[in-house]
Amino acid sequence: MQSLWMVLASLLFACMGVCVKLAAASHSAVEIVFYRSFLSLLLIYGLVRLRGVSLATANWRWQISRGLVGFAAVFAYFWAITLLPLATAVTLNYTSAIFLAICLALAGQRLTAGILAALTLGLVGVALLLKPSLHADQLLGGLIGLGSGVLAGMAYFSVRELGARGEPETRTVFYFSLVSSVCGSFWLLLAEIHPVDLHSGPLLLGVAIFATAAQLAMTRAYAGARTLLAAALAYSTVIFASLFGMLLWNEAHDGWSWLAIGLIVLSGLAATHFSPASAAGTPAGD
Repeated sequence: MQSLWMVLASLLFACMGVCVKLAAASHSAVEIVFYRSFLSLLLIYGLVRLRGVSLATANWRWQISRGLVGFAAVFAYFWAITLLPLATAVTLNYTSAIFLAICLALAGQRLTAGILAALTLGLVGVALLLKPSLHADQLLGGLIGLGSGVLAGMAYFSVRELGARGEPETRTVFYFSLVSSVCGSFWLLLAEIHPVDLHSGPLLLGVAIFATAAQLAMTRAYAGARTLLAAALAYSTVIFASLFGMLLWNEAHDGWSWLAIGLIVLSGLAATHFSPASAAGTPAGD
């Protein structure tokens, strides 16, 4: 029953992706990231006060670096969603598990045969997804989506380090939202700002609400005993995104696309399974 929270989180993350794709008709990716971060900041601050969590931290360098990398990851992810079919963008972002394993290896963790096999499988899946299944005008979006996976893997490595240093997750999420809001506001000073109307307002609010609710559901799922099962169920976001894409935008995938998506998901599952327990509970969505 506990792991069903991850299925709910996956559905909410897919709903967030739908809102991002719809809001992109009137707002840039950086605008969507700003509104997502600022509204989430308000929601998380309320949760922090409700739980009585102190915002004082001795790990502010790690918090800031996690926030900067996380902001870049979310921006790249949202940008990819505006350029690619929803399921493709989500799948490329979920390569984060692969790149987290690489970060752990660079930090000194020994790469086992299972991890190496998972990385190889994932790279084959990425190559298939980027080459045969993407048109030339989608290649940039594919590279941006892959970049979001790289950055997300780095961000989750920072989250893992912060957790090892005793930082509560609500505090880490708060600083991530704060840093992202500051970065987004500075960026918007140099970019065109589009007015929020009755159509785009609910979509932008939906991005923040779905993202925050998904984070909380995901946290509840990882609090259970079956961490590996929860991590595996996180990949159901790809399924939900595929269904939404087909229903809302008639996004069709050929055989190569489905094979590539399957290989990437299988690679992520394998990387999660063969990683240490402390890394296995790393979320697959930001």
